[in-house]
Amino acid sequence: MTHMHVAGSIHADTVTPAPKWLSTPVDVNALNPKLWSQTVVRNAEGALEVGGLDVREIVERVDTPAYVMDEVDFRARARAFRDAFSGWDVYYAAKSFLCTISARWIAEEGLCMDVCSGNELTVALAGGMPAARIGFHGNNKTVAELTQAVEAGVGRIIIDSMTEIERLQAICAEREVTARVMVRVTAGVEAHTHEYIATAHEDQKFGLSITGGQALEGLLACHAAPNIELRGVHSHIGSQIFETAGFEVAIRRTLELHRAFLDATGEHLPELDLGGGFGIAYIAADQPRSAEHLAGAMQALVHRECRGLELDQVPHLSIEPGRAISGTPGMALYRVGTVKMVTLAEGVQRCYVSVDGGMSDNIRPALYGAEYSATLASRASDAGPLLCRVVGKHCESGDILVRDEFLPADIAPGDLIAVPAAGAYSRSMASNYNHALKPPVVGVRDGELRTLIRRETMQDLLALDAGWTPDA
Repeated sequence: MTHMHVAGSIHADTVTPAPKWLSTPVDVNALNPKLWSQTVVRNAEGALEVGGLDVREIVERVDTPAYVMDEVDFRARARAFRDAFSGWDVYYAAKSFLCTISARWIAEEGLCMDVCSGNELTVALAGGMPAARIGFHGNNKTVAELTQAVEAGVGRIIIDSMTEIERLQAICAEREVTARVMVRVTAGVEAHTHEYIATAHEDQKFGLSITGGQALEGLLACHAAPNIELRGVHSHIGSQIFETAGFEVAIRRTLELHRAFLDATGEHLPELDLGGGFGIAYIAADQPRSAEHLAGAMQALVHRECRGLELDQVPHLSIEPGRAISGTPGMALYRVGTVKMVTLAEGVQRCYVSVDGGMSDNIRPALYGAEYSATLASRASDAGPLLCRVVGKHCESGDILVRDEFLPADIAPGDLIAVPAAGAYSRSMASNYNHALKPPVVGVRDGELRTLIRRETMQDLLALDAGWTPDA
């Protein structure tokens, strides 16, 4: 794997004109349907429409940059996982995108929700998510967060350390209540993904090691704790995963742990959570699997391994999709500010298209080299394709939103650009770098627009500044 230079990708590897996966389009206005939410089309004027609204109208009402969430597509993807994994519990990973309204959508579609902090729990509850359908994650939950989870009555707490078992037992004993828990384990599987988002190999902060013996020790400690109800094992092998091969090894090792617990105690563990990490299409080369395919393959693997280990009780199963629900329904809209041709080695040129957002509203390309696509959104063009790099306005050479994309050769200041698959981990990882204001998130459905999260204002930022005098 190649690591990005701290000063940005321009200082890292040899610059090539285009990656091998990116082919020159026959029609630069064409939309690849797997990248976009189901209601996105080009209208008769050549502009994009989503949820029955022209993006130019959306921008006129909320300005740029902005995130746009297609409610119909979001709900459809939630239902697809719910229905494909019928008989399982489907926990939506709130970290991918969360606000009170999205929490309400998830609750209404009958899914559960996975939160990773006390603040996420607060938002989920405020949005109407029943506490009994919430799972609480985190490798370093504070006493205050565990107390909040216990007092709220969350359905399960995912234990991540031996210390946490002691903390939780003390909190529950003091209140004379019982907490239901899963124990997160590391199965020694490194999914085929970027190093920074592969979360099941041993050298990382999450979970208790199966191979090191800590996982069984944690299970037995929970089993012995009088105020803890042990439900089972939790595993998560990474993110942006397209194949089920990694899950196959994780299923085998977690069920071997179930077998070891049965041998030690004479009791079956009733549940197994296989985590999430299901990939979506960010670029044309990505080939995500359908929920139906994933469900069939994972169900077959679990039953096969249970037979092989002579486990006569198949545990109740659950998964945790995040971006697979929230990613594709969202797009990001930007306005072009400048267009600059840069001459590279041997006369090769690259077109830099600068927009009014950047790494403050999508850190993923700069953080771990995530690839995205883009299209001219405000009009169609008769011009030929031009290889471009879409960059932000921040004071960093690594401030890249779309590393390589063919846009019309007449791309110009004032044009609108849409970046698909921006619903997950864009707004939730946004920052105020260079004192940028976080963009709004608007929901669209049947020609109507409503604000899900309003745009930050400079007054919001100044209100946090202890040296600011409002009347000065």
